[in-house]
Amino acid sequence: MYEIVRRHLGKVVAGAAMAVTGTAVAVAVALPGSAGADEAPSGGSAAPGSTASGASGTPGAREGDGPAPGPATLASPPPEGAKGVGTDPLTDDELKRAEALALTPPAAAPRTDAPGAPPAGGWGRNAEGGRGPQHLATELADPAPGEEAGGPRRALVRFYDYGRDELVTRTVNLGTGKVEQSGAQRGVQPSAHPEELRAALRLILDSPLGKGVKEDYKDATGKELTSTDQLWFNGDVYRTYREKDVPQQLKKCGEHRCVRLVTKVLNGAWIDTRGLIVDLSARTVTRVG
Repeated sequence: MYEIVRRHLGKVVAGAAMAVTGTAVAVAVALPGSAGADEAPSGGSAAPGSTASGASGTPGAREGDGPAPGPATLASPPPEGAKGVGTDPLTDDELKRAEALALTPPAAAPRTDAPGAPPAGGWGRNAEGGRGPQHLATELADPAPGEEAGGPRRALVRFYDYGRDELVTRTVNLGTGKVEQSGAQRGVQPSAHPEELRAALRLILDSPLGKGVKEDYKDATGKELTSTDQLWFNGDVYRTYREKDVPQQLKKCGEHRCVRLVTKVLNGAWIDTRGLIVDLSARTVTRVG
């Protein structure tokens, strides 16, 4: 057991368990990263091909041109896979299918002024700043009013679009493969997803305020802290109405998506990061307290 007392933020606290306000999701394993900024969103349509003809004698053709590309086609719908019955929980295949369907056209069509429509130039931004909204949760939707038991199975898919700071909710009919309802809300902050917490920890380690965390990790282990995989972490949304003093830099939290973390060395001592608040929307780290 380490007994280390330091003056800077990030002091190690050995042995005592820490609590964090709100519902939190424990993360002890590496999670797959989000899609990069240069990757197309899942379930998108293929880009249209060139309209120039490569046939000899055709207007616009040039010597040496190859054959014209074929017509663009939409991506095939995701396979149905294993299906549940009635009010059974969604199967793994249904979860994957629901998320993919919620991202495909018309859900991924260019934005209109209608609430819940995606922004022009792409459908959403995730916690890492890449293309595609941040998936939060998928669950079995309640039956529609008047429907009998054994009716269509639907999934409620929730995303957070960091490009517009909106919680986007879509209801997908798993039988027809259609998005039946879509809506967006601002100022609504459900509990943080593990991928969001990992993105927040990366921002802490990359910021000047993460220096103390790295120093305490080295004191506790003798090793350099270079990756989020070296820490156990937990956390949830930072809710300003629960705080006595909120710094000016965090006044937009609630409109912005902000999180607070607790961290510890894997199988070791705690590292106090509760005083570091990450604004994932603005991608900033602020010290409180």
